[in-house]
Amino acid sequence: MKSIEDNPQGITEAEIVVGIPSYNEADRIARPTGQADKGLRRYFGERSSVIINCDNNSPDGTRQAFMDTATETPKIYLSTPGDVRGKGQNIRNLLEKAVELKAKALVVVDADVTSVTPRWIFNLVGPLFEDFDYVAPLYVRHKYDGLLNSNIVYPLTRALYGRRVRQPIGGDFGFSGELVQAFVEADAWTDAVDNFGVDIWMTTVAVRHRSSVIQSFLGMPKVHRARSSQNDPDMVFRNVVGTVFDLMGPFHDFWKDVKWSRPTALFGFGMGEVEMASPVEVDSGVLWEGFSAGVHAKWEIYERVLQRASSAKLEEVAGLPKDGFEFPIALWAQILYDFASAYRGAVVPRDELLDVLIPLYQGKALSFVRETDSMNTQQVEEFIEDQCLQFEKTKTYLLERWVQG
Repeated sequence: MKSIEDNPQGITEAEIVVGIPSYNEADRIARPTGQADKGLRRYFGERSSVIINCDNNSPDGTRQAFMDTATETPKIYLSTPGDVRGKGQNIRNLLEKAVELKAKALVVVDADVTSVTPRWIFNLVGPLFEDFDYVAPLYVRHKYDGLLNSNIVYPLTRALYGRRVRQPIGGDFGFSGELVQAFVEADAWTDAVDNFGVDIWMTTVAVRHRSSVIQSFLGMPKVHRARSSQNDPDMVFRNVVGTVFDLMGPFHDFWKDVKWSRPTALFGFGMGEVEMASPVEVDSGVLWEGFSAGVHAKWEIYERVLQRASSAKLEEVAGLPKDGFEFPIALWAQILYDFASAYRGAVVPRDELLDVLIPLYQGKALSFVRETDSMNTQQVEEFIEDQCLQFEKTKTYLLERWVQG
């Protein structure tokens, strides 16, 4: 797919590829590029390596900023054609190039990350030379950083596929050459995967293919650019949750037999100091307004999507005052399973279905914030684990609903 390639050193093979997907990151890309170079030289100097910027033809000078960054490691610039946009499009370009280079290890690091260190490169690459195929990141995160992951993506994918991958949409990953080949050969490149659905797509495909999975502790909190106006949070929601739902159909024969989850191996603990994450502020008023207004405006659709018992309980929740608001986790799991089944059966148009799920997610996020307000990070992690167990216990409900459509 690539239409632009700048390979000044004529690199044709590399054991290790570090890929940096970008769009308009001229002011940020030097940091991950320089740190990747230091990490590759410090820890993998005996292996051939290359750093690739896979870009969306950024008009802000990202290409020049990347190529001008001083490195000893060779660099390649790739870009999608014309006005083609999307992180997934960049990743697809990168995967195809990694196959062409016969890479044994591919690492992806977001272009806007300012907290990346050379140790990140070691922790993401290292397991790939110890017979692991997929390396997921494990960050120190504030309890309200990643509410979508904590309340939908992690518990749902864990219950479906039986692997405890805490950050399945973290953005920084490592893949073996074999898994890269599997990604390239996969035929599930939907519009959502071409955009923000690519991270959860790669995680799910890796688990579905029974790849050897490990979580690598990166030590430092992930610090990156705040969501810009071009990264519409509703679009991110639709891409990510839509991809989870999309994959449930073709992967049904796999997840229907998964009953409980199992732990995933860890790498990197005890390697360097651990820093505390910066606080994340959540506007409870915005969540409350989104939930209450959305539920009343879309109630007719909820009655079509949800089982009668679920809609009756949701009506009770919607009647609670803000100060006493609580969204029970058992109800939330059933609602997500109802929506997944309705998505499969196209009970309402799929884009519309994802849109009407957003207010319910806002209500669940508000409940999560209220319930964990006085908890520390460890207590919140235990709280999330309890929620995940409820998803696993409720999975029989999903299996029944899936048959009904």
